[in-house]
Amino acid sequence: MTIAPDLVVENKRFVMQAIASIAGGGLAGLEDRIAAVYSPDAHWRGSHPLNEMHRPATIAERVWRPLLTAIPDLERRDLIVAAGRYQEQDLVATMGHYAGVFREDWLGIPATGRTVFLRAGEVHRVENGRIVQSSVLFDLLDLMRQAGFWPIAPSLGRELQWPSPIGPGAICLDPVDAGIGAASLAQTLAMHGGIHGYRHDAENPRRSYLASSQKQFWHEKFMWYGPAGIGTARGWQNYVDYHAVPWISAFPDRHGVGHYVRLGDGPVSVTGGWPSVEATHLGGSIFGMAPTGKVVTVRVMDFYYHHEGIIRENWVPMDIPNLLLQMGVDVFARMQSFFRRGRFPE
Repeated sequence: MTIAPDLVVENKRFVMQAIASIAGGGLAGLEDRIAAVYSPDAHWRGSHPLNEMHRPATIAERVWRPLLTAIPDLERRDLIVAAGRYQEQDLVATMGHYAGVFREDWLGIPATGRTVFLRAGEVHRVENGRIVQSSVLFDLLDLMRQAGFWPIAPSLGRELQWPSPIGPGAICLDPVDAGIGAASLAQTLAMHGGIHGYRHDAENPRRSYLASSQKQFWHEKFMWYGPAGIGTARGWQNYVDYHAVPWISAFPDRHGVGHYVRLGDGPVSVTGGWPSVEATHLGGSIFGMAPTGKVVTVRVMDFYYHHEGIIRENWVPMDIPNLLLQMGVDVFARMQSFFRRGRFPE
């Protein structure tokens, strides 16, 4: 069942204004602002170590009060806002940054006194004019990088600021022909089908992936914006070398376990799962880690921008700290060890 175009726009405006008011309003009246837009039993889930919680008061205490204490002049900057209906649920998906001066430690990440940009992918479920669930992937590993600490091997791709889409329509507050969004999503799901059906040549995975049919879905100048720890790649060869082959070699039995969001809205499509992938860590080609043999799951969102009839850009918020924790690496513990500089309690 599709959602009426006017309701799509209404939901976008509501979520944009609601989260911007929480983020930009400071500490005074924070609990009231959150209670005004969330349902009383709202569910919030986000990147490790925040993970899952319920009720507006808990969301205020565990997420927003510490964040606004750390970055008092916080402001939200949306790059993509898309909305639609999936599995009879009205959803609004956003991708962008929270910006401000990092003045107090947050989640153990040391303050810098300098400007930071906190990348975030979000999906909010709306019912009866309230948010009933928020899924939020902050790129906390990238915030650590900005604070001067890197807890794993260097990324294969480039660690760059995520830009806005190359063309128009990523934030549209007017009704859009539903057929355009449906075509965008269909293209993305066809590409996904190829990923999950692909079986690489273990003897020469690079050669087999370079020649695979997946290339047909991507613009010749496409940009793939991975999370910190993987990094950004441009074009098919960069993507294959810096993400696809390292990923499939590390997780050769990876498979999808389901999505809670699938949206097409104009030139934008969005998918995501909590988790969306399950795999066994069998290869040593990612994060500089030897194979652990551990079964892991991946919390991930994908925001796609379709341009000139093909996928031109892909932003990938992913909970890398949670994935690494399942592989036996606690990046927050490593960070604390580094910044304590050996000063441990007796």
